[in-house]
Amino acid sequence: MRPLGFRSRLRFVVSVTLLQVLAAGFFVADSLVDTQLPPAQLPSDMSWLEAGIAAALFGGVLLGALQTRRLFIEADEREQVITVARGAIAEVIAQRFAEWALTAAESDVALFALKGCTITEISRMRGSAEGTVRAQLSQVYAKAGVSSQALLMATFFDELIESPTA
Repeated sequence: MRPLGFRSRLRFVVSVTLLQVLAAGFFVADSLVDTQLPPAQLPSDMSWLEAGIAAALFGGVLLGALQTRRLFIEADEREQVITVARGAIAEVIAQRFAEWALTAAESDVALFALKGCTITEISRMRGSAEGTVRAQLSQVYAKAGVSSQALLMATFFDELIESPTA
């Protein structure tokens, strides 16, 4: 899934590039017309230099467009990798929760804990008492073999870092 502004950024880049191409084309055409004039009518002795500069401008615009295209392709590839990584993290979490035999409520609480939420935030989001959340977290910690939220998080980070597919 692409970020919301992807299409608008792409349209903007394409619009700017087209504007640059039009401007460069104008200068190239103007320079070529100048070089075709008889020497007496030339606006300056620098017409060939101007034509070279205009051609370099046009070349720069083309190279910039190619580079921009490459960057957009790389960004798309990176977004695909991130999507796969998100799925891999979700799979690892689901697998561990199943191995630990967490209940649905414990899984919800554990997921919020993994996201860094406090007991107060978890109880507010779940609409349950803080004591209930504390009890559920204690059960999660016991089943996971850890003693704190930080160690629960570390369990997943260690696994993802050590995993050959991470």
